[in-house]
Amino acid sequence: MSNYRRAKTPGATYFFTVVTHQRQSLFQIECARAALRNAIHDAHNLLPFQIEAWVLLPDHLHAIWTLPPGDADFSQRWSKIKRQTSRACRHLINHTLLMPGQIAKGEFKFWQRRFWEHQIRDDADFVAHADYIQWNPVKHGLAKCVGDWPHSTYHRFLASRKYTGDWAFTERASNVEFGEQIGGQVRPTLRIGNAS
Repeated sequence: MSNYRRAKTPGATYFFTVVTHQRQSLFQIECARAALRNAIHDAHNLLPFQIEAWVLLPDHLHAIWTLPPGDADFSQRWSKIKRQTSRACRHLINHTLLMPGQIAKGEFKFWQRRFWEHQIRDDADFVAHADYIQWNPVKHGLAKCVGDWPHSTYHRFLASRKYTGDWAFTERASNVEFGEQIGGQVRPTLRIGNAS
């Protein structure tokens, strides 16, 4: 096992990737999405944090959170969210992916054991990660354009004018990776600060 050390800066902004166990497409099911929403709500009430950006895909999610001043414990928040979601969704787990000993012990794996985090360094880093989050459904072929995907903060960004209506490409976008150019033009990015 590696000696990976998580960032622990109080009050910082972090990008996260959290994945279901063996990439099961559990979030295609409404009750799993509802369980996750409830778990986030309950964790937020107990240990506040600000959700800056978000996307939920069938088998993983990406999020940007800002923690309160003096607080760097995102791990406890994710632990509560993952535990509550797992308990609410035991009936959805594919038991063929579990070892016999896990079933005997009542272990149900909804999530991969760990999650990935990255501390956001500056505005440019925030923009890159927020754009990546909103673009992710197109990247994975789940939507032809960003606005078609209902499980992200894209519409909130559009309403607050952080993105303009032409931010995302239409059908052509599904054939490219994040950050690539199309026809010599780079996909527009998030606006930081006041929109004009």
